[in-house]
Amino acid sequence: MRQYDHHPDCRATVTTDFIVKGIRSGDLEHREGAIWGNPYIRVLRSQLERYIAAQLGPDHLANKTTQIELRAINKEIAEIRNRLAVLEARKTEVEKAARRWRE
Repeated sequence: MRQYDHHPDCRATVTTDFIVKGIRSGDLEHREGAIWGNPYIRVLRSQLERYIAAQLGPDHLANKTTQIELRAINKEIAEIRNRLAVLEARKTEVEKAARRWRE
């Protein structure tokens, strides 16, 4: 059972089996393909979102989207804090060098 993680809103929710079930029931249109020998299923995002809402509840997809957005925001905040720490260290070095030149 593989997870379907190509669509960020569906991560950790939708598996290949879930999608195949939707295709077999006629709720999802699809195209099959292969790249470098690796098969894939192409499904329209809007149909997949409607299918998820019908099967798992309308709030499920919104909840997952909110969790993913919050995770991305927290990651960006952490990156900015790290960058700020580097800049503050560099500022301290430059200020020390400037004091030596003044003396």
